[in-house]
Amino acid sequence: MMSERGRVELYLAEAVKRHGAGHLTLIDPDSQSPGTAAAMAEAATRGGTDAIMVGGSVGAAGILLHETVEQIKKKTSLPVILFPSSVAGLSENADAVFFMSLLNSRSTSYIVENQAMGAPLILRYGLEPIPMAYIIIEPGGTVGFVGDARLIPRKKPELAGAYALAAKFMGMRLVYLEAGSGADSPVPTAMVTLVKKLLGDVLLIVGGGIRSGDAAAELAKAGADIIVTGTAVERSPDITAFVSEVTNSIRR
Repeated sequence: MMSERGRVELYLAEAVKRHGAGHLTLIDPDSQSPGTAAAMAEAATRGGTDAIMVGGSVGAAGILLHETVEQIKKKTSLPVILFPSSVAGLSENADAVFFMSLLNSRSTSYIVENQAMGAPLILRYGLEPIPMAYIIIEPGGTVGFVGDARLIPRKKPELAGAYALAAKFMGMRLVYLEAGSGADSPVPTAMVTLVKKLLGDVLLIVGGGIRSGDAAAELAKAGADIIVTGTAVERSPDITAFVSEVTNSIRR
Protein backbone atom coordinates (compact mmCIF):
# COMPACT_ATOMS: atom_id res chain seq x y z
CA MET A 1 0.00 0.00 0.00
CA MET A 2 1.36 3.43 -0.91
CA SER A 3 2.02 5.81 1.95
CA GLU A 4 -0.43 8.63 2.47
CA ARG A 5 0.47 12.03 1.12
CA GLY A 6 1.94 14.31 3.77
CA ARG A 7 1.35 17.97 4.50
CA VAL A 8 4.03 19.36 2.20
CA GLU A 9 3.10 17.12 -0.73
CA LEU A 10 -0.54 18.12 -0.41
CA TYR A 11 0.55 21.76 -0.19
CA LEU A 12 2.45 21.46 -3.48
CA ALA A 13 -0.51 19.79 -5.18
CA GLU A 14 -2.81 22.53 -3.94
CA ALA A 15 -0.41 25.23 -5.19
CA VAL A 16 -0.50 23.68 -8.65
CA LYS A 17 -4.29 23.40 -8.54
CA ARG A 18 -4.66 26.97 -7.35
CA HIS A 19 -2.17 28.68 -9.67
CA GLY A 20 -2.02 26.41 -12.70
CA ALA A 21 1.71 25.86 -12.10
CA GLY A 22 3.90 26.07 -9.04
CA HIS A 23 7.42 27.39 -8.49
CA LEU A 24 10.27 26.16 -6.33
CA THR A 25 13.45 28.06 -5.54
CA LEU A 26 16.52 25.83 -5.31
CA ILE A 27 19.31 26.97 -2.99
CA ASP A 28 22.66 25.17 -2.91
CA PRO A 29 24.25 25.44 0.56
CA ASP A 30 27.70 25.15 -1.02
CA SER A 31 27.26 28.35 -3.08
CA GLN A 32 26.98 30.92 -0.30
CA SER A 33 26.90 31.37 3.47
CA PRO A 34 23.83 30.27 5.46
CA GLY A 35 22.97 33.92 6.11
CA THR A 36 23.09 34.79 2.43
CA ALA A 37 21.03 31.70 1.61
CA ALA A 38 18.41 32.85 4.10
CA ALA A 39 18.28 36.30 2.51
CA MET A 40 17.82 34.64 -0.89
CA ALA A 41 14.94 32.56 0.45
CA GLU A 42 13.33 35.64 1.98
CA ALA A 43 13.61 37.50 -1.34
CA ALA A 44 12.19 34.53 -3.26
CA THR A 45 9.28 34.36 -0.81
CA ARG A 46 8.47 37.97 -1.58
CA GLY A 47 8.57 37.06 -5.25
CA GLY A 48 5.86 34.45 -4.81
CA THR A 49 7.76 31.16 -4.83
CA ASP A 50 5.81 28.26 -3.34
CA ALA A 51 8.58 26.49 -1.41
CA ILE A 52 12.34 26.38 -0.93
CA MET A 53 14.45 23.43 -2.09
CA VAL A 54 17.83 22.98 -0.39
CA GLY A 55 20.53 20.77 -1.87
CA GLY A 56 23.29 20.42 -4.42
CA SER A 57 25.45 17.95 -6.27
CA VAL A 58 28.59 18.48 -4.15
CA GLY A 59 29.33 20.00 -0.75
CA ALA A 60 25.71 20.32 0.40
CA ALA A 61 26.02 18.34 3.60
CA GLY A 62 26.85 18.36 7.30
CA ILE A 63 26.94 21.50 9.44
CA LEU A 64 26.71 23.75 6.38
CA LEU A 65 23.46 22.10 5.31
CA HIS A 66 22.01 22.16 8.83
CA GLU A 67 22.84 25.83 9.37
CA THR A 68 21.55 26.80 5.94
CA VAL A 69 18.18 25.17 6.62
CA GLU A 70 18.11 26.70 10.10
CA GLN A 71 18.73 30.22 8.82
CA ILE A 72 16.25 29.86 5.94
CA LYS A 73 13.49 28.79 8.31
CA LYS A 74 14.05 31.97 10.32
CA LYS A 75 13.34 34.07 7.24
CA THR A 76 10.39 32.30 5.61
CA SER A 77 7.37 30.29 6.66
CA LEU A 78 7.35 28.37 3.36
CA PRO A 79 8.11 24.64 3.40
CA VAL A 80 11.80 23.75 3.18
CA ILE A 81 12.31 20.61 1.10
CA LEU A 82 15.63 18.77 0.98
CA PHE A 83 17.00 17.89 -2.46
CA PRO A 84 19.79 15.45 -1.53
CA SER A 85 22.41 14.01 -3.83
CA SER A 86 23.16 11.26 -1.29
CA VAL A 87 22.40 10.20 2.27
CA ALA A 88 24.73 13.01 3.39
CA GLY A 89 22.18 15.53 2.10
CA LEU A 90 19.70 14.88 4.91
CA SER A 91 19.06 17.29 7.77
CA GLU A 92 16.60 16.85 10.62
CA ASN A 93 15.46 20.49 10.68
CA ALA A 94 13.83 20.55 7.22
CA ASP A 95 10.13 19.95 6.59
CA ALA A 96 10.32 17.31 3.87
CA VAL A 97 12.66 15.53 1.49
CA PHE A 98 12.30 14.63 -2.15
CA PHE A 99 12.83 10.87 -1.76
CA MET A 100 14.07 10.42 -5.27
CA SER A 101 15.57 7.77 -7.47
CA LEU A 102 17.77 8.85 -10.39
CA LEU A 103 16.21 6.39 -12.79
CA ASN A 104 18.66 6.81 -15.66
CA SER A 105 21.81 6.51 -13.55
CA ARG A 106 24.27 3.75 -14.35
CA SER A 107 25.02 3.42 -10.64
CA THR A 108 22.74 1.61 -8.23
CA SER A 109 23.98 4.05 -5.59
CA TYR A 110 21.72 6.73 -7.06
CA ILE A 111 18.84 4.41 -7.88
CA VAL A 112 18.36 2.66 -4.53
CA GLU A 113 21.45 2.33 -2.29
CA ASN A 114 21.55 5.88 -0.92
CA GLN A 115 17.80 5.65 -0.52
CA ALA A 116 18.10 2.49 1.57
CA MET A 117 20.78 4.08 3.78
CA GLY A 118 18.79 7.28 4.12
CA ALA A 119 15.35 5.80 4.83
CA PRO A 120 16.04 5.01 8.53
CA LEU A 121 17.38 8.55 9.04
CA ILE A 122 14.30 10.07 7.42
CA LEU A 123 12.13 8.05 9.78
CA ARG A 124 14.24 9.04 12.80
CA TYR A 125 14.29 12.72 11.83
CA GLY A 126 10.54 12.81 11.21
CA LEU A 127 10.99 14.20 7.70
CA GLU A 128 8.15 13.89 5.22
CA PRO A 129 9.33 11.73 2.29
CA ILE A 130 7.91 12.72 -1.10
CA PRO A 131 8.47 9.91 -3.66
CA MET A 132 9.95 11.29 -6.85
CA ALA A 133 11.63 9.98 -9.99
CA TYR A 134 14.59 12.04 -11.18
CA ILE A 135 15.43 11.90 -14.89
CA ILE A 136 18.44 13.73 -16.32
CA ILE A 137 18.20 15.21 -19.81
CA GLU A 138 21.09 16.40 -21.99
CA PRO A 139 23.36 18.24 -21.24
CA GLY A 140 22.92 17.15 -17.60
CA GLY A 141 25.55 19.42 -16.05
CA THR A 142 27.20 18.57 -12.75
CA VAL A 143 24.35 16.38 -11.55
CA GLY A 144 24.58 14.27 -14.68
CA PHE A 145 28.30 13.70 -14.08
CA VAL A 146 28.06 13.11 -10.33
CA GLY A 147 25.01 10.88 -10.72
CA ASP A 148 26.63 8.85 -13.50
CA ALA A 149 23.54 9.38 -15.62
CA ARG A 150 22.96 7.91 -19.04
CA LEU A 151 21.61 11.19 -20.34
CA ILE A 152 18.33 11.27 -22.25
CA PRO A 153 19.00 12.85 -25.69
CA ARG A 154 17.09 16.08 -26.20
CA LYS A 155 15.75 14.83 -29.52
CA LYS A 156 14.41 11.58 -28.03
CA PRO A 157 11.31 12.60 -26.03
CA GLU A 158 9.99 9.04 -26.26
CA LEU A 159 12.87 7.85 -24.06
CA ALA A 160 12.02 10.40 -21.38
CA GLY A 161 8.41 9.27 -21.74
CA ALA A 162 9.35 5.65 -21.18
CA TYR A 163 11.25 6.45 -17.99
CA ALA A 164 8.45 8.69 -16.76
CA LEU A 165 5.84 6.03 -17.44
CA ALA A 166 7.95 3.48 -15.58
CA ALA A 167 8.09 5.91 -12.63
CA LYS A 168 4.31 6.22 -12.68
CA PHE A 169 3.84 2.46 -12.75
CA MET A 170 6.27 2.10 -9.83
CA GLY A 171 4.12 4.48 -7.78
CA MET A 172 6.20 7.66 -7.90
CA ARG A 173 3.99 10.67 -7.26
CA LEU A 174 6.33 13.25 -8.82
CA VAL A 175 8.63 13.12 -11.82
CA TYR A 176 11.44 15.64 -12.26
CA LEU A 177 12.97 16.31 -15.69
CA GLU A 178 16.33 18.00 -15.14
CA ALA A 179 18.50 19.59 -17.85
CA GLY A 180 21.23 20.42 -15.32
CA SER A 181 22.04 23.60 -13.42
CA GLY A 182 23.17 26.33 -15.75
CA ALA A 183 22.20 24.41 -18.90
CA ASP A 184 22.27 26.46 -22.10
CA SER A 185 18.56 25.78 -22.63
CA PRO A 186 15.71 24.13 -20.71
CA VAL A 187 14.19 20.70 -21.31
CA PRO A 188 12.54 20.78 -24.78
CA THR A 189 8.83 21.65 -24.68
CA ALA A 190 7.96 18.69 -26.94
CA MET A 191 9.48 16.36 -24.37
CA VAL A 192 7.57 18.04 -21.55
CA THR A 193 4.28 17.72 -23.44
CA LEU A 194 4.75 14.03 -24.16
CA VAL A 195 5.83 13.19 -20.62
CA LYS A 196 2.92 15.07 -19.06
CA LYS A 197 0.46 13.33 -21.38
CA LEU A 198 1.76 9.97 -20.14
CA LEU A 199 1.87 10.98 -16.47
CA GLY A 200 -1.67 12.28 -16.15
CA ASP A 201 -2.23 13.23 -12.50
CA VAL A 202 1.40 12.60 -11.51
CA LEU A 203 3.03 15.99 -10.93
CA LEU A 204 5.73 16.94 -13.43
CA ILE A 205 8.62 19.12 -12.27
CA VAL A 206 10.98 20.74 -14.79
CA GLY A 207 14.28 22.46 -14.01
CA GLY A 208 17.61 23.46 -15.49
CA GLY A 209 18.43 26.29 -17.88
CA ILE A 210 15.34 28.39 -17.08
CA ARG A 211 16.48 32.01 -17.10
CA SER A 212 13.34 34.03 -17.83
CA GLY A 213 9.64 34.26 -17.29
CA ASP A 214 9.05 33.56 -20.97
CA ALA A 215 11.01 30.30 -20.80
CA ALA A 216 9.11 29.26 -17.68
CA ALA A 217 5.78 30.14 -19.30
CA GLU A 218 6.56 27.97 -22.34
CA LEU A 219 7.34 24.99 -20.12
CA ALA A 220 4.19 25.50 -18.03
CA LYS A 221 2.10 25.76 -21.20
CA ALA A 222 3.75 22.56 -22.45
CA GLY A 223 2.63 20.70 -19.33
CA ALA A 224 5.07 21.35 -16.48
CA ASP A 225 3.23 21.46 -13.16
CA ILE A 226 6.15 22.91 -11.19
CA ILE A 227 9.07 25.03 -12.38
CA VAL A 228 12.40 25.03 -10.53
CA THR A 229 14.96 27.84 -10.76
CA GLY A 230 18.27 27.78 -8.96
CA THR A 231 21.32 29.10 -10.81
CA ALA A 232 19.31 31.97 -12.27
CA VAL A 233 18.19 32.95 -8.77
CA GLU A 234 21.78 32.86 -7.48
CA ARG A 235 22.98 35.09 -10.33
CA SER A 236 20.09 37.55 -10.24
CA PRO A 237 20.86 41.06 -8.94
CA ASP A 238 17.24 41.31 -7.78
CA ILE A 239 15.93 37.92 -6.66
CA THR A 240 12.47 39.18 -5.77
CA ALA A 241 12.01 40.74 -9.20
CA PHE A 242 13.28 37.65 -11.02
CA VAL A 243 11.11 35.22 -9.04
CA SER A 244 8.11 37.54 -9.50
CA GLU A 245 8.73 37.51 -13.25
CA VAL A 246 8.73 33.72 -13.28
CA THR A 247 5.77 33.18 -10.98
CA ASN A 248 3.63 35.78 -12.73
CA SER A 249 4.39 34.21 -16.10
CA ILE A 250 3.33 30.67 -15.15
CA ARG A 251 0.18 31.43 -13.19
CA ARG A 252 -3.21 31.77 -14.77
